Amino acid sequence: MLNQMTIERLDTLDKDMEQFVDMLVAVVNDGASIGFLPPLDREEARSYWHGVIAPDVILLAARSGEQIAGTVQVQLCSKPNGNHRAEIAKLMVHPDYRRHGIARQLMLEAELVARQAERSLLVLDTRDGDPSNLLYQSLGFLQAGQIPYFARSENGSLDATNLYYKVLE
Repeated sequence: MLNQMTIERLDTLDKDMEQFVDMLVAVVNDGASIGFLPPLDREEARSYWHGVIAPDVILLAARSGEQIAGTVQVQLCSKPNGNHRAEIAKLMVHPDYRRHGIARQLMLEAELVARQAERSLLVLDTRDGDPSNLLYQSLGFLQAGQIPYFARSENGSLDATNLYYKVLE
C-alpha cells in the first residue's frame, strides 16, 4: 500500500544512502537508461550517490512513509552564460512504486525549485521510445531534437536520445 507521498529536498544522503543504492540498482536492472548498464553492482551505485551532493545540484526525493520511492536532480548551470538554466537529471521511480504519479510529482517540484533558483530554462534528455517521453511532453517540454546512437543498451545496441526543453514563464 502506498503511504502519503511527500517530496523533500535532501542536502545529505547519510540516513538514506542504502535506499538510494537499492533504488538505483533496481531501476537500472529493470532497464532504465540513466547512465549505467545492468547488472549494476551495489558498490558502483553507492559510489555514484556519494558524488551527487554538490552546491549546484538540488536533489529531490519522493518518500512514501520512510521509504524512498523516487528521485530527480535539478542540476543548476553555474557558467556565467548559462546561469538562467538547469538540467533535469536522473528522474527515477523505484519499480515497486511506479504508476502512482510519482514521476509527475517529482517533475512538478523540480520545476518549482528551478523557478525558486531563478532558472528560466529547463533541459533534459531521455532515450527514444521510453515512456518518460510522454511524461515530459505532457508537462509542456518540447522536443528540440534527437541524437542517434547516443547510449549503449544492455543488449549492445546504440539507442537514440531525445533532447527536450521547457521555458519557465
